[in-house]
Parts: sequence; C-alpha cells; structure tokens
Amino acid sequence: MNTIGRTVPSFRPALEHEIESWKDFKRALRPEEQKIFDKLMNFARIHADAGSISARPLLSEILFISFAIEQEKRIAMLERKVAELEEKTRGKEE
Repeated sequence: MNTIGRTVPSFRPALEHEIESWKDFKRALRPEEQKIFDKLMNFARIHADAGSISARPLLSEILFISFAIEQEKRIAMLERKVAELEEKTRGKEE
C-alpha cells in the first residue's frame, strides 16, 4: 500500500473537533460558566501552533496545558499588580 501525504488529520480541524465534542458538557453549564468555557477553549486555539508540533496522542492534553499556561500568565500578571499596589500603599503609609 502506497500512502502519500498526511495520514493524521491536520491539528486545527482535529482541535475544533475535540472542542465540539465537549458541546454537551458546555450546554449543561450555567450561562456565566459557558462564557468561561468558551474563554478556555480559545486558550487552546491560541496555542494551536505549539499543539500542532507537539505530537501528543490526546488532544485533551493540549487543551488542558493551554488552559494552565494562560491561567499561569494571568496569575503572574495579578501578582505583579498586587506587588505594585502594595509598594504604592507602603509609600503612602510612611
């Protein structure tokens, strides 16, 4: 058998299919949670280039690590803001 070209579907359509497979779960969430769900799925889309070269067997692994990366970035940003506010507050107390 001669196979030419890709035998594995390209990553982005496969990622969209994985996201679509979560639609029943999303539908069971409260409306405000559905917005958060969509935001998380967009994190996976942001990291699709990295996912396409990672060759992970489970797309859900890409979803979850993308969520963790983006959430860690946001935590770091909030920690910086808190430190800046604490520094400003210390300056006013003196």
